[in-house]
Amino acid sequence: MPRESIAPTKSNLLRTKERLATAEEGYDLLEQKREILVMELMRQVEQIKLLERDLDAQINAAYPVLKRMLIVVGRERADRLSQNIRYKFDLMEKRVTVAGMNLPGLTIKLPEMELKYAPANSFAECDETVLEFFKLLKIVTELAAVRTISWRLAREVRKTQRRVNALEKMVIPTARETKAYIESALEERERDAFFTSKLLKKKAGKE
Repeated sequence: MPRESIAPTKSNLLRTKERLATAEEGYDLLEQKREILVMELMRQVEQIKLLERDLDAQINAAYPVLKRMLIVVGRERADRLSQNIRYKFDLMEKRVTVAGMNLPGLTIKLPEMELKYAPANSFAECDETVLEFFKLLKIVTELAAVRTISWRLAREVRKTQRRVNALEKMVIPTARETKAYIESALEERERDAFFTSKLLKKKAGKE
């Protein structure tokens, strides 16, 4: 591992030790943060799996109802009924605190379910279809919200991991190598000074 190209002085040794201590402390904190984020991400992934299971189950429930309605009502009549149906959905960003971090999330406000057609012109299959697809829509919106948080968490995990790797593989080893080099150079300098001093004293004694 390369070291820094700096003069082997006591002041540089002090600064290098401070940088090394800061880097090691930062590494410990980032490693703890990474573990917390990974744990939270895994929790979100498990929630996604449960919602996806519910989604599959609701799809299997809703689409047969839709097919049955189309058979009973007919495609043309169902199309005419659907043209008068309009719902408003409120999609908003919502800040969510996860693992001590304030992340942008997603919230979707579903409208109240209404039967927006004349009952005299409809069938029970129409009502059942609307009900089943509202259930499906609710699961889809919940899944979208959880996935949004999961994507943000995954991004934070990658970012934190890059910082951990940089400290572990570059910053800390470089600081340690530099510290060892300066300490070795200073010790060598002290030995040289000590022997030089002894030689001078010995020479002065002979004179």
